[in-house]
Amino acid sequence: MNPILKTLYIVRHGQTDLNKQGIVQGRGMNTDLNADGLKQANDFFQAYKNTHFDKIYISKLKRTQQSIQQFIDLGIPFEKLEGLDELAWGVLEGQPSTTENKAAFLKLIRNWLAGKLDSKFEGGESPNEVKMRQLMALDTIMSRPEEKDVLICMHGRALRLFLCILLNQPLTNMENFPHQNLVLYKVTWDGTKFDIVDFNDAKHLK
Repeated sequence: MNPILKTLYIVRHGQTDLNKQGIVQGRGMNTDLNADGLKQANDFFQAYKNTHFDKIYISKLKRTQQSIQQFIDLGIPFEKLEGLDELAWGVLEGQPSTTENKAAFLKLIRNWLAGKLDSKFEGGESPNEVKMRQLMALDTIMSRPEEKDVLICMHGRALRLFLCILLNQPLTNMENFPHQNLVLYKVTWDGTKFDIVDFNDAKHLK
């Protein structure tokens, strides 16, 4: 068995009011955590505050930093990478959760799962476009072997795509990775492959 060279603790950000309302946020909505999201952040911190992290990586959107701010306050160095931003949903971002909008969203997801990975809403991004910037972010994270234990906070749809990339799976498998706010995926790297050792772990959420 190869030694573990790097461990990634990957979490989705805590709840926002738009999450609670079922409204699509995306890369263009720089929203704050709500009270429930801040509690989730604290629950995660209490569960993992004694875990050693060499580095923290977050997206450019403030809801990710708010979700792990208590770790930053411990003095752990952090870096913002736009490659970790949420997929941009374009014209659907921030729109009311109407029957029509839900239908458009589901139609787009079905197109993606059918392999139409360049499909996107007007003003938005496709999975293939997100993959390109995620690969750049991953190159940055993996180029630093001295950072052995890394905390990453990102976003729901982006998280699904990122896990496909890590596991060398097609992006059409994105729905195989369920998540909720501040759920954890713990992933190890042994020099040749990534393995998920904690899958959709929510036991820290009270």
